[in-house]
Amino acid sequence: MEPLFCFASSSNPMYSCPLENRFTCRDMTGQSQQTPASPLDTLNTVSSVAERSSERKEKAARLAALMNELHLDAVLFQRNENIAWATAGQVETVVAIPAETGVASLLLTRTGQKYYLTTNNEAARLADEEFAGLDYEPVIAPWYHGNALELARKKSGVNRIGTDLPLDGFPHVYISPLRSPLTNAEIARFRWLAQNTAGATAEVLLELEPGITEEEMSGLVAQRLLSRSILPSVLLTAVDDRIRKYKHAVSRGRILERYGMLNLCARKWGLAVSITRFVYFGKPPQELVDSFAACAEINARLLHASRSGATAADLYAFAERAYRETGFPGEEKLHHQGGPAGYLEREWVATPHGKQKIAEVQGLAWNPSLRGAKAEDTALLKDGRIEILTKTPSLPIIDVAVDGLSYPAANMLVR
Repeated sequence: MEPLFCFASSSNPMYSCPLENRFTCRDMTGQSQQTPASPLDTLNTVSSVAERSSERKEKAARLAALMNELHLDAVLFQRNENIAWATAGQVETVVAIPAETGVASLLLTRTGQKYYLTTNNEAARLADEEFAGLDYEPVIAPWYHGNALELARKKSGVNRIGTDLPLDGFPHVYISPLRSPLTNAEIARFRWLAQNTAGATAEVLLELEPGITEEEMSGLVAQRLLSRSILPSVLLTAVDDRIRKYKHAVSRGRILERYGMLNLCARKWGLAVSITRFVYFGKPPQELVDSFAACAEINARLLHASRSGATAADLYAFAERAYRETGFPGEEKLHHQGGPAGYLEREWVATPHGKQKIAEVQGLAWNPSLRGAKAEDTALLKDGRIEILTKTPSLPIIDVAVDGLSYPAANMLVR
């Protein structure tokens, strides 16, 4: 037998095929070295231990400032995205996929004490696979008592605790503003997630053929994502007239004839990205072609307007004007237009009176839509420039320029 050589590594660390997550190279004798890459190994490749240590210190400082402002002794994090944020993407507590909370919570004190609260049936795995190397003290309660918070309170000596979910007797704390601006390490993870999600989406779109069901389309997308250790959080795969009729067309068993849509959001390390792509078999109607062109124009104007300090109301006004000037007045009222992204699919959406502001370093996910067409990508604002993170080079684009700056949007694939 001939020796087999290294085949599963990539020169581009930002893109990972499914095999790369499972196998290393074979040695010169042909002997297989099958060593699965752990989630922590992947995380360390994308953002280093040193970078994440610096990130956690910066976030601790942001949190301490908030606790000082609100006169809190500690903050209890129960939401999955806040736990991932505080631990720089390392800790994943999700067991039940649809739930906003997992099998552990964090208690972080103003004086720097850090605890994770869980039950005895979850403690061993969390210690081995989630909190390894992190300076957290476990507080473990029997699964049938659920009194870990009271145990932690006694151990830490804190009294006034804010929580990120409503809890009787505890003040609620709004954490979303602390999650911006993104750090450099977060940007690296966000970019990896966006590129791998986009790659999976393009692969599936190129494979679609008439006769496939909406559920089968969802299954193909989910398989591609899960094989990359990415969790689909939204799967809106729809076909033909349902795309035009419904803004959120969840799968309902229809069979693809001419027009298919892959509209999805995906999560990893607490971060969330969004992307939508379309395929048309045959010659598309001119109305649909024109709608895609208009969506690309509106999307470009929204990206161009997404600058540090712009408010949700400012951006809604930009969208309203863009719809009007492209010949579709009032259609912005038929669906939200998107907004900043990061640890939620949308940290907030642009509204007529919204006061939230774009940060200096901000994830973005706009989604203007018109009569069966839509432009939706995940982007990044950094150093005053926009980078499209979910590019799909194998698919057609519509390139729109605003004030001399290019903002490409995906066009439908015609086959």
